[in-house]
Amino acid sequence: MITGKSIVFGDNIDTDQIIGAHHLTRPSIAAMAPYSFEHHDHFRRDFAPGDIVVAGRNFGCGSSREQAPAVLKELGVAAVVAASFARIFFRNSINLGLTLIECPEAGKIRPLERLEIEGDSLLSLTTGRRFRIVPLPPFIQAFLDNGGVVAHLRTR
Repeated sequence: MITGKSIVFGDNIDTDQIIGAHHLTRPSIAAMAPYSFEHHDHFRRDFAPGDIVVAGRNFGCGSSREQAPAVLKELGVAAVVAASFARIFFRNSINLGLTLIECPEAGKIRPLERLEIEGDSLLSLTTGRRFRIVPLPPFIQAFLDNGGVVAHLRTR
């Protein structure tokens, strides 16, 4: 089960917004992470480790950079809930073990709601509203349960 407060974004949040290209020269993911969403004041003000990023359509579009999901994981983002994900961001996130939840109604989640994700259920503890989520195929869920593709392969 995952619980945390919602940090809400709109549609088409691209990888440059997640971590700007000018920060990619920093020596490590840990050194890049503090600059995530640097132009989104609400993230910098409200986010705490364990929170859930919520967005509309096409989250993670733009440049194909593995650092985008890596910095979110480094910061302690518990999950990203979005109406849809850019394909390459989705694959990079699964590879790294960052939990992604596809929720067609993600745009109805308000900022700072307390959310609970368990199995194929997303519940707003703030409003009592349940949201439908699209379950991941079992093999992808296994990657996430084990911390990413490499960690999963080590268990075999």
